[in-house]
Amino acid sequence: MLKLFSPYTLAGKVLPNRVVMAPMTRSRAIGNIPNDLMATYYEQRASAGLIITEGVAPSPNGLGYSRIPGIFSDAQVAGWLKTTRAVHEKGGSIFIQFMHTGRMGHPDNLPAGAEIIAPSALAAPGQMYTDSNGMQDMPVPRAMTGEDIVKTKKEFMKSAINAITAGFDGVEMHGANGYLLEQFLSPHSNQRTDEYGGSIENRCRFVLEVVEMVGKAIGMDKTAIRLSPYGTNGGMLPYPEIDATYNYLATRLEALGVLYIHLVDHSGMGAPEVPLAIKQNFREKLVKTLILAGGYSRETAERDLQGGLADLIAFGRPFISNPDLVERMQHDRPINTGWDYNTFYTPGAQGYTDYPAYEG
Repeated sequence: MLKLFSPYTLAGKVLPNRVVMAPMTRSRAIGNIPNDLMATYYEQRASAGLIITEGVAPSPNGLGYSRIPGIFSDAQVAGWLKTTRAVHEKGGSIFIQFMHTGRMGHPDNLPAGAEIIAPSALAAPGQMYTDSNGMQDMPVPRAMTGEDIVKTKKEFMKSAINAITAGFDGVEMHGANGYLLEQFLSPHSNQRTDEYGGSIENRCRFVLEVVEMVGKAIGMDKTAIRLSPYGTNGGMLPYPEIDATYNYLATRLEALGVLYIHLVDHSGMGAPEVPLAIKQNFREKLVKTLILAGGYSRETAERDLQGGLADLIAFGRPFISNPDLVERMQHDRPINTGWDYNTFYTPGAQGYTDYPAYEG
């Protein structure tokens, strides 16, 4: 049997395989509330060893995209309970990913009273889709005050408690893809002159404090993080201290005792490749679990598992059009690569829950 399909113990729970369903924004949460359709989508994919949900906002300010779900209200907690129950009844495990969009958003997508905030008043490049007015230029965010920083950390903590109430097995912080946590990490988006900007230690401070607060609230054995060194989404460009920044993060996150680090390489989508040395440093620093993601096939996943570079491997887009991806890979069945990009982020079942399992 390939190692990819062997059991793995995570947070005291035995996963039936080492295949992780990567977090993917799907924009089906009408009114930002998880619904029955979303529960069906995750239930269909519950044979993954671990599911990590799409990015979920821990704050109204983090709802930068159209129709993304939150976890800060009672209605959202009740909505997510449908998903966690469905996945658990199928024998699956599921973590929620916290994605605060920070400057990667538009006011037209936010509820009343919310605003676009970020480490510094620097707009992200490009445009953002809104249901009400189509494509709009990214706005200049309001630079977060010290009070904003304290409030936002508390929102992450409270949402983590909500997530456990909603039945999730754990929480993954989205410190990647140009969203709020990475906005603090990068000097391209963080030009603060206080204790949260400037040096590597200062730029990492907010991320580490969020992880620590969440870990204290729900247990570090349920607390994880995703990182994307060399990712370019949202204006995140390489910088001279990037390797040193992520090596420092690896050391500090291990000292905090995070359950796992989820490291994603976006080179398959045009970003610079994450150097092998960075992956190896995370592997050497981390005594617990390392998840790698980024354009993996069954063969390359097995290679990195056998080589000890990772403990689990995350797959993204193949899970969109293959709800039974694990079974297809395990039995060497054809993988459906005919996913419809036009329905990735549209409301409704089309291109979401209507992909069939293999029949042959």
